[in-house]
This record gives sequence, C-alpha cells and structure tokens, in this order.
Amino acid sequence: MRPIRLDMTGFTVFRDETTVDFSDADYFALVGPTGSGKSTVLDAIIFALYGQVPRWGGARGIANALAPSAAEAKVRLVFESANERYVATRVVRRDGRGNVKTAGAGLQLMPRGFDVTKLDTGMDLDDLGEVLAGTPAEMDAAVMEAVGLPYEQFTSCVVLPQGKFADFLHAKPAVRQEILVNLLGLQVYEEVQTRATGRAAAAEAKLGLVDQQLAGLEDASDEAVEAAESVVTRMRGLTGAVEAAVPGLREAHQQESEASAKRDALDAELRALSAVRTPAGSAEIAGATAVARAGAAEAAEEIRTAEEREEKVRGELAAAGDAGSLKLMLDRHAELERLLGQEEWFAGEVQVAEVEFKDAQSGAELAHSARLGATQLLEQARLDYTEAQRLDKAAALRAHLTAGGPCPVCEQTVTQVPAMPAGSAVQAAEATGKAARAAAEVAESAWKQRDAVARKLEGNLERKRAQHEHHVSRVAEVRAVVAGFPGVPALERQLADISRLQRKLDQAGTAVRTAREAQRKAQAAAHQAEERERTAWRTFDQMRDGVARFGPPPADREDLSGAWLTLVEWAAGEHRRREAARAEAQTAVTTAHQAAVHAFATVGALFTEAGLTAPTRGGESELIRAAAVAAERAEAAWKRLADRREQAHELSGQRMTLQQQGRVAKSLAGHLRANNFERWLLEEALDLLVDGATRILRDLTGGQYELIHDKGEFYVIDQHDAGLRRGVRTLSGGETFQASLSLALALSEQLAGMSTTAASLESIVLDEGFGTLDVATLDVVAATLENLAARGDRMVGLVTHVPTLAERVPVRFEVHKDARTAHVERVGL
Repeated sequence: MRPIRLDMTGFTVFRDETTVDFSDADYFALVGPTGSGKSTVLDAIIFALYGQVPRWGGARGIANALAPSAAEAKVRLVFESANERYVATRVVRRDGRGNVKTAGAGLQLMPRGFDVTKLDTGMDLDDLGEVLAGTPAEMDAAVMEAVGLPYEQFTSCVVLPQGKFADFLHAKPAVRQEILVNLLGLQVYEEVQTRATGRAAAAEAKLGLVDQQLAGLEDASDEAVEAAESVVTRMRGLTGAVEAAVPGLREAHQQESEASAKRDALDAELRALSAVRTPAGSAEIAGATAVARAGAAEAAEEIRTAEEREEKVRGELAAAGDAGSLKLMLDRHAELERLLGQEEWFAGEVQVAEVEFKDAQSGAELAHSARLGATQLLEQARLDYTEAQRLDKAAALRAHLTAGGPCPVCEQTVTQVPAMPAGSAVQAAEATGKAARAAAEVAESAWKQRDAVARKLEGNLERKRAQHEHHVSRVAEVRAVVAGFPGVPALERQLADISRLQRKLDQAGTAVRTAREAQRKAQAAAHQAEERERTAWRTFDQMRDGVARFGPPPADREDLSGAWLTLVEWAAGEHRRREAARAEAQTAVTTAHQAAVHAFATVGALFTEAGLTAPTRGGESELIRAAAVAAERAEAAWKRLADRREQAHELSGQRMTLQQQGRVAKSLAGHLRANNFERWLLEEALDLLVDGATRILRDLTGGQYELIHDKGEFYVIDQHDAGLRRGVRTLSGGETFQASLSLALALSEQLAGMSTTAASLESIVLDEGFGTLDVATLDVVAATLENLAARGDRMVGLVTHVPTLAERVPVRFEVHKDARTAHVERVGL
C-alpha cells in the first residue's frame, strides 16, 4: 500500500480543509513542533482505511476524530496497492444528542492512470470509479481485499508506532512469542485445536445418544417382525369372516326393528286416544262471551246519549254570544271611567306649571334689569379712571414702573418706585372700577341662573299642556266607542249566562269521556271472552287433529260442550279396539329379538377365535369396523416394527461414523496443543524472521552486523571484530535502531508473505522519537534510512521534529498550527 493523496476536513486539529500530496515522495518526513499534528496525518491514513486509530484505544474512541466544536469530520485517502489505485473515504458526524457516529464510508477502485488533481474540481467520485464498498460494514472486507493486511498487521508493518520501535528486539522470549502469535495470526491453530476438542466431545455425546436409541430398539428383531406379519394375516381373515356373517345379523335386526316399529305405532295411537279429554270450564266459556257482548252494546248506547246532550249545550253556548267581545266592551267602559277621573288632575298640573313659569320669568326680567344697571356703572367707572389718568399722569405712570427696570419716559434705570400719594384720584378711580366690575359679574351670574330656570319651567309647561291635550283627545275617542255598547249591567248578565253554559258543556264533555271509557272496557271484556272461546276451539281442533288419522266424527261449531262430548266418547271406543292388536305385536317383537341375539353371538365367536373381544355395542357396521381396525392396527404395528428395525440398522452405521470422527478430532486436538505444533511453527517463524533481518542488517551496515537467536534471545555478530557475539542490549542507540529496523522490515515481509491476498508492502512510516538520540547515533540512523530509501523497493517516511534529521530528507511536509487549525506545507523536491 502506497499513499498518494490525503484530504482532511474537521479531523482532530485539522479543522479547515487540508490536503497532503504524497505524489513522487519516495522518501519524506513530517516535521514540525511537538503537538502540531504530525502524528495526526498518520492517524488520518489509518482511520480512512480501518475506521480506528491505535492511540485512540480502538473503534470506541471515534469521538476523537472530530475537531473541537466541529459537527462533521471527513477524511479521504487516495492510495495504490498491487498496481491499482483506490480512494477510501470516511465521514463522522455528531448528532443532536452529542453522540459521534460514522455517517458514511466507501472504497472505490479508480480507472488506470486516474489523475488525483481532478478531485480539486469537486467531481463526484461515483462518476470516476467502481464502488467496492458503500457502507461502514462493507469496508472491512473491501480494504482487506485491496490492502492485503488487517488492521493489526497494517499498524505493525506499515506504520510503526512511536515508542514501540525496539520493543520486539528487547522483549523477553515469552513476550516475543506472544507478539509473534498475534502478528502472524497463529491463534488460528489454537482455535482449530479448540474446535477439534469440541468436535471430539460432541461426537462422544452423539455416540452416547445413539447408544441410548439403539438400546430402545432391541425389540425390533427379525423374529418380532415375522410374528407381527402373521398377526396381520390372521386379522385380515377375521375381517373377511365378519363381512360374510354380517348380512344374516343385519336381516335379524331388520325383522326386530319392523316388529318393534309396529308395536310402537300401536303404543303411539293408544297414547293419542287416551289424551282426548274435555278441558275444565268449556261449558261456561260460551255464556261468558254472550254477557260480554251485551255489555259492549249497552255502553255504545250510553255514548250516543251523552254525545247528543253535549251537542245541544254547545249550540246554546254559541247562541249566547262571544265572551271575549263582551269582556272587551267592559274594558272600554272601565277605561272611560278612569279617564274621566283623571281629567281634573291633568288640568291642575297645567295650571301649576303656568304659575311656576310666570314667577321664574318675572325673576329673570328683574335680574336682567340689574345686570344692565351694573354694566352701566362699570362703564362709568372706566371713564372716570381714564379721566383720572389724564389729569394725574405721574400717578398713572407709577403703576408701570419696576425697580431696576428702565423708565419709559427718560429711559433711565429706576432705582426705586415712589409711593402713591395719599388721596390720589387715579387710585380712587381704580378702586371704584374694581368694585363695579365685581358687581357686574355678580349680576351677570344671577341673570344666567334665573334665565336657565325660566327656560326649564317653560319646557315643563309645554309638556304638561301636551299631556292634557292627549288626555282630552283619548276621552273623546273612548266615549265615541262605548256610545254603541249596552250598559255595564247588561254586559255582566250576558257574561254570567255564558259562564253557566260553559260549565254545563264541560259537564257534558266529562259524561261523554266517561261513557267512552266504559265502552272501551266493555269492548275489551268482550274481546277477551271471544279470545277465550277461540282458544277453546283451537284446543279442540288441536286435539281432534291429533287423532284425525283415525277418522273422528264431525263437530258442531255452535256447541263447544257437545263437540267435546262427542269426540271423547269416540276416542274411548277406538282405544278399546287397539288394545288387543298391541298384545300380538309385543309377542312378535320378543321372537325377533331372540333371533338377533343368536346371530350376534355367532359373529362374536369369530372375534373370540381370532383372540379379540367382540364389541358389545353398535350395529353391523361397528362389527365390520372393529375387525377392520384390528387389521389396520396389526398392520401398523408390523410396519412400525419394520421401520424400527431399519432405524436400528441406520443408527448402527451412524455409530461407526461417530466413532471414526471422534478418534480423528481427538488426535488432531492432541497434535495442535501449544507445546507441540504451535511451538514448532513459532520456531520456524523466528528462524525465517532472523534470516530476513540478518540479510537486511547486513545491507544497512555494509556487512558489519548479522543477527542470530539462541534459546529465544537475540544476538548480533560483529564481523569487523572477528565475529564477536554481542547481546542486543549492549548495542548503541544507532546500532539498536539498525537492528530494530531490520527486524521490523523482516517482520513486514513475513506478514506480507502470510497474507492471503499476497499484497506488497510498498511503504513504511516510522513515528519514532528521534530527538532522544545523540548526534553520532542520529547520523547513523539518517544514513540507514537513506540507504533504505535508496533501495527503491518501497516509500519511506518518518515523523520527527529534529531539524538536522529533517534537512537530510529530500521531501518534507512542514506541519504547524495556529489558534484555529493545523496546516501542512510541502517543501523540497
């Protein structure tokens, strides 16, 4: 797998859209200050492919993908693998509850020669390549198919985590064995061993179950099947014999049934004739009906008489006149009397209003005269004041002077206003004018009040006069109306006569209703009597219909009692004639029953001979069915026994197969125990790993060092020191880096060789703390990485913040971060 281009938006520290172009970067370095986001670039590559990052603690740390306060993060990686170009995309969003989930994921295979710069145009990837995965669930298999490595192996041989670079070199043998088991996927053999053990146990359990089933089938022998077959033959013979004997039994039963039916018919006739009896009260029913009919006719006559009386009174009431018109006439007489009584009062009201108005009018005229006099005095006071000002201008001017203000004559400032001289005509005229003005205002107010009262009383007078005129007019109208009416005594006499006739009419109506109620009750009694008589005749007809087949005599429909007497005497005679025939029918029934019992015993003997118990109930069909059921059961038992014999044969074959499977699974489980097969595999893997690491270390060190292992421990052979064998913990920092790098590369090749897709490892990225190395060691490390990159078989990348190391790398991606987001800038070739 070789990265080509990485696009990030909202991913951890890269809040804004950021692109990292790895095109033609065979040897590159991610440089920048600590915490700037260098390792985050590698996290984005791993997240785009696998949806998780090692330092996040697995897939549960997906919330770390979002930049602070960001709602969405998107990562897109363009990479090459096995000469094919792919695009992996993942989108993470935060929902309204604050939960962070993967909102979208996809992997696409791009056309050959696809130009990654087209992505800058905003082109839809769906139009550019084949979709291999469109959901997060489809990504795992699709990425495994494209890259050739699962997540654990990818993060162990493509991206080497910071601080873990030399762990495998210095690990104890037991720890190293565990690492190899995890990296090389040797757990599969442990799983195979576990499954083999489980299958052996399952085969043992099934074998025990088969043995139990075989124990339950011991009775299914060949002898038992032959015995059951002979029983089937015997039961089939019984069925044929019963079917041959049943016709005789059926005939005997038929004769017995016919004799019993004849006897039962005579019994039914005797019961029907015995039931003919005269009901109690039949003689009184006809008389009660006649009495009820007479009562109904009498009630109808009483209604007719009451209705005639009511109609006569109604005519007299109509001739007496209309009570409403008479009452209206009386009301008019009463109204005239009331109006005449009120005439004097209305006239008095008008006189009082006239007097009040004249008094108020006189007061208003006097107030008006006083007002004119006060106005004349006020005008004279004004003239006197003007004359006084003309005669004494100095005194008049003093009223307009103000201390501190200018003089209107000399325009000099007035320092002090001189006092008014005693006996001044101007002062006296001014006092007289104020008194005249006050008197004029009082006279004006008095005149307005008296004038308002006079106007109000004038309106009241007009209203009283109008009411009096209306009253006089109404008296004339009512007097004209009552002029053509009778007097009040005559009207009262007519109303009294109408009231008396109305009471008489009410009494006549009550009598009619009483007569009608009596008629209703009489008619109901008549209907009940007639219904009782009809019910009695229905009872007679039902009884006669019950014996009609015997030919009863005709009935007189006018005499219920006589009809019953005739029918009862006839039924008694018919009953006596049938008693003798019934005795003969009973003798025939007894003879036929004995013959049927003998025929049934003959058939029962056939069941006894066959070893069965004959049915004690049921008819001929029950005997045939019992024989057929016995044959069917015998045949079913024979077939069931034969099936059980076949089942026993099949179980015996299964038992042999289970025994063989159990032995094979138990043997495989024993071979795959950890102290056997897995140990051998680990030793072989370690040999191959050391051989590969030695080859790489020899190339990196110019043939100076070789790597070996002895009893699980790693050693270095120094060819420049006469083949001295040194423990790996004695190596310097640079030598340790070279040995660890050789093991890492060899381990990568081993993992690639074990990959089912045979994917090629086209890149390796080292996220190592180079800042802890001294100058000499750092120079060795730089030279080693340069030699590795010069081989040209893979892309080499490293993450560092050491300037001296970064300057020796031809392509650098400088990462820096401001207050909002991190940025990546490519520097170099």
